[in-house]
Amino acid sequence: MSTRAIILAAGQGVRLRPLTDERPKCLVELDGVPLLQRQAASLAACGLKDITVVTGYRSESIEQLGYQSVRNPRFEETNMVWSLFCARDLFDGDKHILVSYGDIVCEPRVIQAVLTSNQPLNVVVDLSWRSYWELRSADPLADAETLRMDPDGRLLELGKRPRTLDEIQAQYIGLFKVHRDHVRAFLDTYDRMDRALTYDGRPFEQMFMTSFIQFLIDTDWPVYAVPVSSGWLEVDTLEDIDLYHGLLGRGELDRLYRCQAF
Repeated sequence: MSTRAIILAAGQGVRLRPLTDERPKCLVELDGVPLLQRQAASLAACGLKDITVVTGYRSESIEQLGYQSVRNPRFEETNMVWSLFCARDLFDGDKHILVSYGDIVCEPRVIQAVLTSNQPLNVVVDLSWRSYWELRSADPLADAETLRMDPDGRLLELGKRPRTLDEIQAQYIGLFKVHRDHVRAFLDTYDRMDRALTYDGRPFEQMFMTSFIQFLIDTDWPVYAVPVSSGWLEVDTLEDIDLYHGLLGRGELDRLYRCQAF
């Protein structure tokens, strides 16, 4: 059954300035190759050719590369959930929907893991998250989020601020798939949410994706973890870029993420 990929790339990437002064975050390069190109190549390696990029900041930089795109015109005042549903016309139920953040790159094996999972909502989580977080921060709790699941892998909680490491069984990586049979219900759930409420302290239009997934969990959606071990990177800061290029120079990046040859 075919799958449609949506890459969320509307944000400004302020923590990557000056690299993002003239280009969107997803076009920042890792070892000379833009993040978007790396992610698109991994999707293609798994047979995915139907790819749409949700743009916003410097959208013309993405459009001129020939990617199919949808623009979030309110990118400066909204967040990822809002960006996702700017592509609501793609939620027609004809295909599975695979959603990827634009500031991550994944090995094809990570993408393949979620493609072969057939729960209503399939959320990729990294079981070996701690070693990665410790590379990026002296305190892994500083930037980690809670994630709890039952013995069958059904997610119970994610996206909160943890008090201890015991509240973290894995980390959500910014990649999930909605099964074709549940795509319209996924959209309907979003449309029925109360716009006047706040979600984890944020107004509806600025809701985090983890808050939306938690809302689905709390309303008895079957949300299941797809466990992986490493095989992905997030590029969020200049320090991340320096770290990865340093690991590349020492031949050590492969233990986190195997760069594809281009």
